[in-house]
Amino acid sequence: MDVLRYAAFTDHPDGGNPAGVVLDAGGAADEQMLAVAAEVGFAETAFVVGGGREDEPRRFALRYFSPHAEVPFCGHATVATAVALAERRGAGPFAFDTPVGPVAIDTALAGGRATASFTSVEPRVDPLAPEVVDAVLDLLGLARDDLDEALPPRTASAGNPHPLLFVREAAAFDAFTFDPAAARRLIDAQGWPATIALAHRRGPAEFETRNVFPVGPISEDPATGSAAAALGGYLRATGAVVPPARVLVHQGRHVGRPGLLVVDVPAEGGIVVTGTAVAMR
Repeated sequence: MDVLRYAAFTDHPDGGNPAGVVLDAGGAADEQMLAVAAEVGFAETAFVVGGGREDEPRRFALRYFSPHAEVPFCGHATVATAVALAERRGAGPFAFDTPVGPVAIDTALAGGRATASFTSVEPRVDPLAPEVVDAVLDLLGLARDDLDEALPPRTASAGNPHPLLFVREAAAFDAFTFDPAAARRLIDAQGWPATIALAHRRGPAEFETRNVFPVGPISEDPATGSAAAALGGYLRATGAVVPPARVLVHQGRHVGRPGLLVVDVPAEGGIVVTGTAVAMR
């Protein structure tokens, strides 16, 4: 399998979140895709396992693998795959059939800059048990007093369920650390397929996020599209923004790969996440 490498949610190869993209994975076994993802070593690699038929030339089936396991959905690898396809087949809309359902995505190419916008599945927001909140805080060396009372912890999903906690002060948000092995044990024990999401509110419609995700050599994800979509769903469900709203999400500064995710929150339906992507050297 030929593996392409893209950085998503950035216009620089050294920023954003690296993703592997395999455009010709039809017929590949699960074990093969997992082995390729482990060899690539990025948070996720997307595999195009079908589609592109003559009657639906812009519809494709995707699966996603981290170095650790299959992931139901991955936002940054979706953006990377869409940009890779747009560069080869022309900009415009695509439809991706993913393990969580169909995802519509639009692409644009202008002046050497490629962008992609995906519309998530219908988001869902559920309670997060107090003992689970405490376990996350213990992992990060934070206390209940560090949380933003205006934005209570929840489980938010727009493809992947993410425990979502908001840290009130920027200093505490910047300073928290964690043991990757302990984080992996907690994620596996809770059955979370993706990241533990932490956010700090910079302004009414601007956030910075950090996403705990120990897989292979990675401990913290640089830019997490599924978590950004989940954040948009949370903000709508809790009334923290009034839709339609555009929210800017900064991520990756803490791991030296800054990126920007643009989140559009409509009054109903899926959340739209937009970002640039660029081929890595």
